[in-house]
Amino acid sequence: MKSFITCIAPTTFALLLATVSVNAMDDHTLLTGITLDQLELRDTEEGTATAWDGQLWLGDDLNRLQLNSEGEFLHSDSNTEEAELQLLYSRAVSAYWDFHAGWRGDLQATPERHWLALGIEGLAPYFVDVNATLFLGNEDRSALRLELEYELLFTQRLALVPELELNAYGRNDPETGTGAGLSDLETGLRLRYEITREFAPYVGVHYWKQYGNTADFSEADGEDSDGVAAVAGLHIWF
Repeated sequence: MKSFITCIAPTTFALLLATVSVNAMDDHTLLTGITLDQLELRDTEEGTATAWDGQLWLGDDLNRLQLNSEGEFLHSDSNTEEAELQLLYSRAVSAYWDFHAGWRGDLQATPERHWLALGIEGLAPYFVDVNATLFLGNEDRSALRLELEYELLFTQRLALVPELELNAYGRNDPETGTGAGLSDLETGLRLRYEITREFAPYVGVHYWKQYGNTADFSEADGEDSDGVAAVAGLHIWF
């Protein structure tokens, strides 16, 4: 399935851009936005790291083209530990839910992996933000990701934000250190204060843990399979 890797990104981009362009001419206002949900420093056992999770989007109320990026850079060895990029088309299917489809690229660590992404995101009961995505790659690779986030408001400006991310894979991939089944969990608790609606500093804690064969791969390489870090960062959108 070599053609899958070489063709999925440019083909997906062309199709999704065409879809957004057509809908933009259909009397919809074309808007753009940038959100840095997390831009933070983490105090890890390996040293200070910079982590980010952000999104750039273009579209209207029904259709959007999204460019998502997340990753972590470790300062002590000037190395990007993780880097993921997603190019998605998002379509509103109800008042609170969107369907999305597109491409995901795991650009670091090597070797790179490329996936077709299909999923839904929206607001579940009790105001829980949900993002569930199925990923299909070459050589019969598959993965599933579930992300949950909730904002507990103490005042109009102060909020406590718990979040959870789970990743599972359909088969072992020793080259990238991921194992079949539940692979890893990341969870965090961040206390955010909105100086303005667009600018909110926060402090908190971030915890991660690997399971099953993924943990075995890390331990065999002399790496930790879990960790906790104090964090401080910014939430920005405009």
